[in-house]
Amino acid sequence: MKKTGVLLIQLGTPDSPSVKDVRTYLTEFLNDPRVIDIPWLPRKLLVNGIIVPFRAPKSAKIYKELWDFGNGVSPLMTHTIAVQNLLKERFANENITIEMAMRYQNPSMDSVLDRMHKANYDEIIIIPLFPQYASASTGSAIEKAMNLIRKWWVIPEIKYVAQFYDHPAYIDSILERAKEFNLADYDHFLFSYHGLPERQLDKVYNDGLCADHACENEITIDNKYCYKATSYATTRLLVEKLGIKEGTYTVAFQSRLDNKWVKPYSDKVVEELGKNGSKRILAFSPAFVADCLETIIEIGDEYQEIFEEHGGEKIQLVPSSNDHPRFVDCLEDLVRTRL
Repeated sequence: MKKTGVLLIQLGTPDSPSVKDVRTYLTEFLNDPRVIDIPWLPRKLLVNGIIVPFRAPKSAKIYKELWDFGNGVSPLMTHTIAVQNLLKERFANENITIEMAMRYQNPSMDSVLDRMHKANYDEIIIIPLFPQYASASTGSAIEKAMNLIRKWWVIPEIKYVAQFYDHPAYIDSILERAKEFNLADYDHFLFSYHGLPERQLDKVYNDGLCADHACENEITIDNKYCYKATSYATTRLLVEKLGIKEGTYTVAFQSRLDNKWVKPYSDKVVEELGKNGSKRILAFSPAFVADCLETIIEIGDEYQEIFEEHGGEKIQLVPSSNDHPRFVDCLEDLVRTRL
């Protein structure tokens, strides 16, 4: 029987909400050339000289709110460890080990892959925990793994999962979370995905222009790895199964750094919905498998303030998949189909 190692990769989290630890996290994260895809020297000057010094103290305050929400720990870490442990139970009687690493900070990919190297696996299955492929998330995690593994003298069989946005069990995990709420109580539904610079979408295409493809309407051979296309495709799957009517939902993108990121912007959509008379919004965040700063704080707190300021009453966040059994089913199936 083959000896198999499975590596789950999540984005990352500061070790604590202190300014020092947040600064360390942001420095590693934002210096990744797949995250800020500009030449080396301008990126270093921008990140280390401007963004991190000014952003770290502000971000530390927000992370402190997040840690308070998670009873003194990072919710992202809590949920990811829970999923790892549940997946371990699924393979308890098999020659399969489940490991977990963060792309940025700890547990680091360097340390975890070093341990996996010493374990002498026959095969390694790597699953970045990002449902929709993006170069800045999945691409970065896979590149990091490849750069570490290529240094090994003996390289075992390696298999990667590029995306799983349309996996039935993943979709079901979101649907099950939605059952916690009465959809009839809401007059609009928001599907908010993490944003990306438009230029990163363009790089997916041979002609270099995302706008020339039917990303909002269908998945094609050209756009199957376009983050915008798979975000809309995820929404179509959810809307159909939830029975949400056309015209009562919006796909939007959050956490932008400037006005050249993919539109529409989630905060602006929330503002307009409030101005136009919407009172109650049910918000989904299908790009995040675990609740984190972007869901709990950005949507749950910041967007609530924006909505109230412009006439709305309540934005209700649907929890992410977190450790839902159907999400664990998804991961188990992703592993078993690659064994």
